[in-house]
Amino acid sequence: MAILLSTGCLVGMAQTGTVAGLVRDSATQAPLTNVSISIKGQRGGTRTNTQGKFRIPVDRQTTILVISIVGYKTVTLRFDSVPPQELTISLSPSYSELGHVTVKNKKQKYRNKGNPAVELIRQVIDHKDANRMEGYAYASFEKYEKLQLSLSRSPSKKMAENKLTHKYQFLFENSDTTKLEGKSLYPVYLEETISDNYYRKSPEKNKSIVLGKKRVDYGEFVDMQGVSSFLNRLYQDFNIYDNNISVFTNLFLSPVADMAPTFYMYFIDDTIMVDSQKLVRLSFRPRNPTDLLFRGTMWITLDGNYAVQKLRLLVSKSINFNFVPEMKIDQDFERRPDGRYLLSKSDVIADFGINKNGGGVFGERMVSFKNFATNQPIADSIFKGSPMVVPEDASQRNDSFWLAYRHDSLTSAESKVYANVDSLRNMPSFRRIMDWGTLLLAGYKQAGPVELGPASTFYSFNPVEGFRLRFGGRTTTKLSTRFYTEAYGAYGFKDQKWKYFLSGTYSLNNKSVYSYPQNFVRASYQHDTKIPGEELQFVQEDNFLLSFKRGNNDKWLYNDIFRLQYLYEFGDHFSYNFGLKYWKQSPAGTISYIKNMAGVGDTLQSITTGEASLEFRWAPHEQFYIGKLYRTPIVNKYPIFTFRYIAGIKGLFGGQYNYQNLNVDIFKRVYLSYLGYSDITLDGGYLFGKVPFPLADIHHANQTYAYQLNSYNLMNFLEFVSDHYASINIDHYFNGFFFNKIPVLKKLKWREVIEAKVLFGGLRSENDPNKTPDQLKFPLTNGVTETFTLNGQPYIEAGFGISNIFKLVRLDFIKRFTYLDHPDIAKWGIRFRTKLDF
Repeated sequence: MAILLSTGCLVGMAQTGTVAGLVRDSATQAPLTNVSISIKGQRGGTRTNTQGKFRIPVDRQTTILVISIVGYKTVTLRFDSVPPQELTISLSPSYSELGHVTVKNKKQKYRNKGNPAVELIRQVIDHKDANRMEGYAYASFEKYEKLQLSLSRSPSKKMAENKLTHKYQFLFENSDTTKLEGKSLYPVYLEETISDNYYRKSPEKNKSIVLGKKRVDYGEFVDMQGVSSFLNRLYQDFNIYDNNISVFTNLFLSPVADMAPTFYMYFIDDTIMVDSQKLVRLSFRPRNPTDLLFRGTMWITLDGNYAVQKLRLLVSKSINFNFVPEMKIDQDFERRPDGRYLLSKSDVIADFGINKNGGGVFGERMVSFKNFATNQPIADSIFKGSPMVVPEDASQRNDSFWLAYRHDSLTSAESKVYANVDSLRNMPSFRRIMDWGTLLLAGYKQAGPVELGPASTFYSFNPVEGFRLRFGGRTTTKLSTRFYTEAYGAYGFKDQKWKYFLSGTYSLNNKSVYSYPQNFVRASYQHDTKIPGEELQFVQEDNFLLSFKRGNNDKWLYNDIFRLQYLYEFGDHFSYNFGLKYWKQSPAGTISYIKNMAGVGDTLQSITTGEASLEFRWAPHEQFYIGKLYRTPIVNKYPIFTFRYIAGIKGLFGGQYNYQNLNVDIFKRVYLSYLGYSDITLDGGYLFGKVPFPLADIHHANQTYAYQLNSYNLMNFLEFVSDHYASINIDHYFNGFFFNKIPVLKKLKWREVIEAKVLFGGLRSENDPNKTPDQLKFPLTNGVTETFTLNGQPYIEAGFGISNIFKLVRLDFIKRFTYLDHPDIAKWGIRFRTKLDF
């Protein structure tokens, strides 16, 4: 039975708790949506849902509840205790506030000109710089972050009674019903971080010192640091005053961006008083609902600062967004003594819908800030070193530390998740499931302190070796945290030769050689085959799927390579890599090493080089996901610079040539707001010295049917050789900007991609066998030369693609524009690539 209320009154009860109720129109009895429910004297509050219902927690014995909406009389309710039953509150229309209404027979078009809402948002835009924290000369604050994932649907009764899954029921007995109305959540991941943060305006510096860090641990089967980096990349911090806001790897135009009035519509909903401050409640929505834009509400101060005091952002279901049917972002700003507002709390909630029946994953990242200090000078010594410092003992804080430092207590369900995951990790059945799952997904199978794999390389085939079998493995941290070995053996049934690889790595910082930062010494020896110019990313060269290639695939090498390598990564993502290399390469397939003036004895059986190399790499703010085979970078907005120097030294390891090779590579992701983003790679190199063509730069070609980002997808292996070159590769992702405006394609959620690769280069006369008789001839196939130089004309290929097919597949149509007279080339082709993205 409900308690019926219609005017200001007093209600009594016995204890603090939650007030729930229904708000309706007193005349029509229809439920009222978006009614503001607030507690007098406190910030925040709630609003009624589409059924007119609300729930609001109260934590005082005496509470004054204010219920208001434009066009109705405000109702004030005073409680000495919480009502034991749901309230029904009726609001009466406030006719005196409505004024006169002009009825038109035509809907009025929205305009920016003369629109007070647009004039107000332009004031906010004009005052953005003054309202940022960066407007202060110095600032410091304490920051608490909580990131969690929960299952949003309980297991079925059949699954609960299953003998195989019954033992895991303790995970689903720990439910949280306070986060989402009408839903039970089952936490499976929790991470907390507390840090002290410092900012200096000139010269600009940021520093974060982590005081404590805690997260669940599923054991050695899952890269927890990589999971943490990936989730924090999805839920990264953002500033509403920035022009663009990154949400789940997509870039949204901010509603207060410089160009926002061109793409958003704004409406003044109400003027309210909060803590004696006059605020305007402004709602906004996209002009085109399919663009990557927000809808929502912001509260703006009218004190001359035009600052955002409160913010709610929502995402339209009409946009091209994968796996996230619902998302909500709430931000609160705290008024400083100088009248400016700084962010005090940010809460990002997303429902990752897996199926249409409501099952999926619920994710939330809550960040709160306190202990602000502004314009108080900070010692220069604070900003020295890495911009983020994580002490070794940060992850070892005890419970009393977290009780003292948490900005808000954990819910009952959250407090149990650490212990539940610890119990799960130690269950033999769970470990067996994860072990076999790792074999299926990553290709490795545990065998005590050793992992066997990768499974994708056990069988492959090629024209030189024919049917090839390979078997290998590597040691894990169970054997040693400092010393790692890796080895494989392979046999080709056509060439009837054994191939093998053996490496040993010693970690100098007592950390896994796959983790960050790396600091190790490695020695390795490899006797195996290789295609000249093939360069693959994050995939093994003898992967079974790469056995399928187009055109002639008969140019191979037998390599004997010994490497000695020292790698050191600094905490600010700067690294250097010093190496020594012995390389003996012998021709295979249709390759022969024959001099131009060939006579008896002028055919070389092999070429031997001895090299010393030095590489510098700088990748600001780089993060990784560390898999079983590769450490995959999580791309951000910062550039990556790589400089390499290789010196071939005659006499070193029996080397036959002197030369120097310089290479510079720059990668940058450029965000273009609603137009998507571009991945741009600039690469250039110069080789000094006289060398045969196998030691020159053999440009990266791709004759597989998979699209390779850093290779030329219509170039043949060993087609082009240079001793100096420069290139640019561009892949631009529109994220559905055009397809979203075509009904059929919008429903499919396909996305547009365009790409172009341009390569300039050449071969000096001393290294060109067509001009220097004592150089090795380019290889022939059936008497026809298939290796060339770039003679003043660039190699160009470009195309367009459709990505997000089945939310996984990208198909590209690529056309080659130059050197179309070369034999056995593909002038166009269709390539595919798989990638999960939001």
